[in-house]
Amino acid sequence: MADREQDTIQAMHPARLDPVSLRLFVAVMEHGSIAAAAEREHIAASALSRRLAELETALNVELFGRSNRGVEPTAAAYALQHRARGLLNEMDDIALQMRDYASGTRGQVRVAANNSAITQFLPAELQGFLARYPQVDVRLQEHISTSVARSVAENAADVGILNDGHYGERVVLLPYHEDELVVVVPAKHPLSKRKSLRFADVLSDDFIGLHPGSVVNNLLMREATQIGRPLKLRMQVTSYDAQCLMISAGLGVGVLPRGSARLYRGAITLSVIKLAEPWAMRQLALCVQAGKTLTGAAQLLVEHLRASAQFQQEMTSKIRSE
Repeated sequence: MADREQDTIQAMHPARLDPVSLRLFVAVMEHGSIAAAAEREHIAASALSRRLAELETALNVELFGRSNRGVEPTAAAYALQHRARGLLNEMDDIALQMRDYASGTRGQVRVAANNSAITQFLPAELQGFLARYPQVDVRLQEHISTSVARSVAENAADVGILNDGHYGERVVLLPYHEDELVVVVPAKHPLSKRKSLRFADVLSDDFIGLHPGSVVNNLLMREATQIGRPLKLRMQVTSYDAQCLMISAGLGVGVLPRGSARLYRGAITLSVIKLAEPWAMRQLALCVQAGKTLTGAAQLLVEHLRASAQFQQEMTSKIRSE
């Protein structure tokens, strides 16, 4: 009666298998003897025998017939061998994946970036990063700089890329790329042949601007106010490609990053002119949450982006000095 009750309890509560015992069991099956398995696994033969006995008790089944000639696997042992190998391999895979997450070579990074970074720098830099770390999932969303900072501060993004500025104490900024603003006019505009322009030279024109709240719009409005002339915003669009298409159609002029303008100059009729103002050179920054420890994957991405920016800066300085 007591044995039946014990069997019922074991059926209701499946055995808790010890991975070490399973690994030792597989070693015995592969080597055919306890002594050989114990030597491979660097364990005393008596300790290994005790592990096997405990495994048999946990499973409530005989795995080996024992005689003077050694141990002989039962049918249950052969069935367990197949399942145990699969389980041990899966556990090894879990351990490997967890090591990858800890090191940063596997994981997810949420990135919020402004249009300047997305159109000028991120395509090539993310391609290089993902080629090196294919198990990292980078999720990218476009926002204006103030929204980028807010996303990072509120933990909606792990890494942000925005224009350098003051966004409060909840975020920390790290140097990234330099960003040069240029004047873009239609190819047949009276100023299209000029090598450089002052901002005042184009304030009589209608402007094609970006959406309300954009850093460039706010900058142009501020500078126009300081000059004492209005900024005549004829249209506001949400992307650089729409802005360039409107400018190419002769609907106005615009100010946008040189790298972004370069993308569209060859496909549509535009003239890109240097903006001879001290504020035309801007700094983009990486943004992380203050006091927060980045995940391994996020840290690897930040290091990659900073290294890429540093390399480009060094190459640009070398070209300028030659």
